[in-house]
Amino acid sequence: MPNQSLTAIRDRVLPLFQAAADQYRGRVPQGYPNVVNEPERGLIGLEIDPSYGLYLTSDGDGVYAELYRRLPRTDARSSAGRQKYAGMPFDDRRPIPADIDEQAVRNLIAEIMHHYNMQPGLLYITED
Repeated sequence: MPNQSLTAIRDRVLPLFQAAADQYRGRVPQGYPNVVNEPERGLIGLEIDPSYGLYLTSDGDGVYAELYRRLPRTDARSSAGRQKYAGMPFDDRRPIPADIDEQAVRNLIAEIMHHYNMQPGLLYITED
């Protein structure tokens, strides 16, 4: 049953997700960040904005870390032989141990924060 494996780690993971959400409150779009707490549906997660999220999921057989993010187009001149479309969703699903420790969860949070912080920003250049 999906909820058993996530319920076991829920009490250790939610404070870490909540602390990360508190750090980003006011720096992300309105309505975000969200802490998702639905272990009965097989889902615990942290949504930074609509395009960046970290979810711990379970399908009954195992527990997985899913990092959802958008890919920037960073290789405009370096790959003339193939196209890379900007803004494509990228879902990285990794198996994790059912008794994942706090340090591993911190590393996953840091990874999604890194991708969020390194996303290309919009620059507005004006001349006076």
